[in-house]
Amino acid sequence: MFTWYVDGEVGHLVNPRLTLSDELQDGPEGCLSIPELTFDCRRALRVVAEGFDMHGEPVRIEGSELLARALQHETDHLDGILFVDRLDPAARKAAMKEIRESEWFGLERPRVKVSPHPTGGFGR
Repeated sequence: MFTWYVDGEVGHLVNPRLTLSDELQDGPEGCLSIPELTFDCRRALRVVAEGFDMHGEPVRIEGSELLARALQHETDHLDGILFVDRLDPAARKAAMKEIRESEWFGLERPRVKVSPHPTGGFGR
């Protein structure tokens, strides 16, 4: 599940399935997971996303340009993919160099704690 805020619109999408256009767009992309890093990334120009809203109702979202980019970016996160994984080899090499040279690279990673509360089989 993810939320987005694009052009003044807030949306939610649970268990998204995307249909991508054959037309592509190149444009700057960044990510809160990788502070202060922006590279041009190729994405589909248009997307049809189907899934559920936060109330469990079926929803279909059609977007182009920035909304299409956001839907693809956030769906990638659900699959463990960062935008740098989508860059061409030369751009990815440059991005990884910038990451290694960033002031936050190599800092101690946050500790992940397991909840002491019953999880009903989830989280273990």
